[in-house]
Amino acid sequence: MKIYEPKLEYEKDCLSKGLKYIAGVDEVGRGPLAGPVVCASVIMDLNDIIEGIDDSKKVSAKKREKLYELIKEKAISYCICEISPEEIDEINILNATKKCMKNAVEGLSITPDVVLIDAVELNLKVPTVSIIKGDLKSYTIGAASILAKVYRDKLMEEYAKQYPDYGFERNAGYGTKEHIDKIKEIGPCKIHRRTFIKNFWG
Repeated sequence: MKIYEPKLEYEKDCLSKGLKYIAGVDEVGRGPLAGPVVCASVIMDLNDIIEGIDDSKKVSAKKREKLYELIKEKAISYCICEISPEEIDEINILNATKKCMKNAVEGLSITPDVVLIDAVELNLKVPTVSIIKGDLKSYTIGAASILAKVYRDKLMEEYAKQYPDYGFERNAGYGTKEHIDKIKEIGPCKIHRRTFIKNFWG
């Protein structure tokens, strides 16, 4: 039986430098044609490790749901933010992602001593460490990725009830063939990112 080993190399390095509150931040939804980009920031209790936390894409939907509730319950502090499709069109997806991440960090109830970020470089008032594939390498970023993923998936399921033609409950707004074909057939809805669909609509 494989023993779960949380990925704490970056967290341990921060702790060894006397940094107590270590936040992880990650985003979900940079690529979809519809819906917001969602970012989560979380400070985990590193003395109470939750087994199974990993990059959200590597965890089954059922397990993600359980971890989502556990993370919210056991986190020292967490914050989930979103940026609308309209603002994504206005300021572009990279700037929207950075703004969303910044909002998520600043929304924490405790100011972190350091922020571990998945790939993106952020200009914050506290020290940051940008880690390529951070959701795979850091327990704290992995926890943030699960919060963002489950939150956004639930949101897109709600949008699917409002706009049932596009299969948002199945594709979460991503550009599947079914989704693109439907946009071509009936046009976009309110939550589509116009700058993302300009090659085949408008």
